[in-house]
Amino acid sequence: MKQIYTFGNYLKSKFACKVYKVGINISGFTCPNIDGTVAKGGCTFCENDSFSASTGEIQELKGFHLNLNSKSNPNLQKQLDQLEMQFNAISKRQREEYGAEKFLVYFQSFTNTYAPFPTLKALYDKALSFDNVVGLSIGTRSDSITEETLEYLSKLSKDKEIWIEFGIQSVYDETLEKINRGHSSEMTKEWILKSKEKGLKVCGHLIFGLPDETQEMMLDTSKQAYDWGIDSVKYHPLYVVKKTALANDFVKGKFTPISEGEYLDVLVKSLQMKPENVSVQRVTAGIDDDSLLSPAWCRDKNKQIRNINKALKPLKLKY
Repeated sequence: MKQIYTFGNYLKSKFACKVYKVGINISGFTCPNIDGTVAKGGCTFCENDSFSASTGEIQELKGFHLNLNSKSNPNLQKQLDQLEMQFNAISKRQREEYGAEKFLVYFQSFTNTYAPFPTLKALYDKALSFDNVVGLSIGTRSDSITEETLEYLSKLSKDKEIWIEFGIQSVYDETLEKINRGHSSEMTKEWILKSKEKGLKVCGHLIFGLPDETQEMMLDTSKQAYDWGIDSVKYHPLYVVKKTALANDFVKGKFTPISEGEYLDVLVKSLQMKPENVSVQRVTAGIDDDSLLSPAWCRDKNKQIRNINKALKPLKLKY
């Protein structure tokens, strides 16, 4: 059996030790399709209140939001303290439970370039100052990053491991409109190519099972994302959680989630067409609590992985 090239493989090969991503949530960050800049309400599958940190949440900053045009940030020190508190707690657990030795600070929730450059620079520099941090991974959107930020990240990448994670989701604009994404596929392509030109590493997020998409469309999204030169990929099935616009469509019978069999089929085909050098960071997703409405198969992550490996076995592959 040949193991699929994973992000863990990549990091271990490069750093010769266990490197873990430390997921961080900074209060005050949001998205332009939540705050009304390009749309309202966020993506149809996104429960906006679901982005909460496991530690270090700052209640007094509830309702405080930054954007690219914010003139000042009176709460920057609180954000820096929050960053340090979360990193210390999560990295400590990763060292104790998994033997982690070095870390990538992963700015995970919402859009982590959607703030004034001085705020971003202060947060990124602070993250890189922590012991045994080898780099950053920054989750963002293609309509929420500036040339100034990209240039700075490019400068950091000369000495550090710098990743940008873009939500591609689909290359079909009609799909992006249906999920209230707020930007075009062409814009995503443009900023991925710009990031690559600057020497940055790019992870692309793909969602299978988006409204009205055929398998051909899903595979076309995979192919184009690979062609754009992404260095790593995360595959997600679209699942329905409460308190979302997608949940309303599901309850009304306007949306049917992808079946596990369909997901496995498109995932295996996407993995087969993936270039060897593109690492895999995620092959599925789900949630095991009462917020999940459908599909039920997204509830058990371990079972999902077992079934994915069963589907890969005839190809003599494993995840």
